[in-house]
Amino acid sequence: MSSSFKTPPETAAAIAATGEIKDKSPIVNTMVLAFLAGAYIAFGGLLAEVTTTGMAAAGVPAGLVKFAFGAVFPVGLMLVVIAGSELFTGNVMYLIMGILDGKATLAGLIKNWTTSWVFNFIGALFVAYVLAYLTGIMTDPAFAEGAITLASKKAALAWDVSFFRAVGCNWLVCLAVYLAFASNDIIGKIFGIWFPIMTFVTLGFEHSVANMFFIPLGMFLGGDITIMGLFNNLIPVTIGNIVGAGIFVACAYWFVYLRKK
Repeated sequence: MSSSFKTPPETAAAIAATGEIKDKSPIVNTMVLAFLAGAYIAFGGLLAEVTTTGMAAAGVPAGLVKFAFGAVFPVGLMLVVIAGSELFTGNVMYLIMGILDGKATLAGLIKNWTTSWVFNFIGALFVAYVLAYLTGIMTDPAFAEGAITLASKKAALAWDVSFFRAVGCNWLVCLAVYLAFASNDIIGKIFGIWFPIMTFVTLGFEHSVANMFFIPLGMFLGGDITIMGLFNNLIPVTIGNIVGAGIFVACAYWFVYLRKK
């Protein structure tokens, strides 16, 4: 009888093997799946903004508002992992572990990271503009005010703050993916994803693909945010996400479980 979960070494091997698959995937497949991943993360972000609108004004403590935001956001990564797609932040872990284990190449890493980042952005922008803005879901002043405030705060963060928050974020995001890989059933994957993602969002860490939705949405709604402000966030957050996943998940678990003795 098969086990309901993989051991940590088996999980690490599965992650490295997935890095090989992503390394060799046709670029058109990566483009389509990356668009979907960006949209899925944006769905989680849109749900979180709608869910928490008005809670602070109603006197709900700030910590509980952040928890409610974090509690619903994980639907995005559940869709990414279970339905299948190409999320840049997860791909950092896959490709680095694949390279360290000799299954992936630097050229494949560059191709995958670049393609997934760009098309994650396109997918997130599609949801922000078409499904959140043009549909009128977020144009109601009650919803728009919160979205603009969130986007403005993210765009105004100092680079070092954005970077370190991004390190913590993708450490937890890739642990969520790691736990999902460890489970061999859907319910286990859902629980494995929910707790780490709820944690990073509630704590206020920074996720590059989520911010590809949050900040442009604030811009579409009339927030005083420039393109420079957008990339003032995305650049350090992207770098921090790479460090968080690359060092604290990919390198750590490769070193412990997969390096040749």
